[in-house]
Amino acid sequence: MRNLITIAFTIGLFVLMISASADSDNKSPEFAVKKLLGEIKQIVKKDSLSDAEQSKNKKHSDIALSVLKVPEISQKALGKYWSKHSAEQQKQFQTLLGDLFVHVAFPSSAKFFANLDIIYGKPKSKKDMTVVPLSVVHEKEGEVGIDFRMKQSEEGWQVVDVILDGVSMRNNLRSQFYKILKKNEFKELVQRMEKKLKETD
Repeated sequence: MRNLITIAFTIGLFVLMISASADSDNKSPEFAVKKLLGEIKQIVKKDSLSDAEQSKNKKHSDIALSVLKVPEISQKALGKYWSKHSAEQQKQFQTLLGDLFVHVAFPSSAKFFANLDIIYGKPKSKKDMTVVPLSVVHEKEGEVGIDFRMKQSEEGWQVVDVILDGVSMRNNLRSQFYKILKKNEFKELVQRMEKKLKETD
């Protein structure tokens, strides 16, 4: 009887350890990146989509977008111009940027990552964030190194920047926005973003 109790206790402890380990992994920055890329890779991009395909695309896009810390990315992308605009304008910009991720960036990324093997490196802590490095070998681009910069929030680990072969997504966006805002009003930036979205219809 004592042996049976010992075995039952051991099995129970083992199951508990597996459960705790899985739960811990689900909350890791690497898991968040895998979740993001896993959802993006399932997005279908073609000229004509059925209602079912559109519905699935929206589901995958919404989940992928939840892994991005869009408020922070928006603020950093506008940089010095962020505080110069009203809360309403900031919200409008944030919404448009999120829509551009969904309708432009995600479909392009889905095409890029299609059928690619992804090799993950060891996550590294860097100041107030964690960097998840990975590399892929692309048929045309060759080996590409990508760093996902992550921060933890109430929603879990979220991406605040992506470094593609040394080039920051956030800094690249900021550079483009600065060029527009340096010579134009905020409404011009909004119009250009909206025009880009309409081109994806």
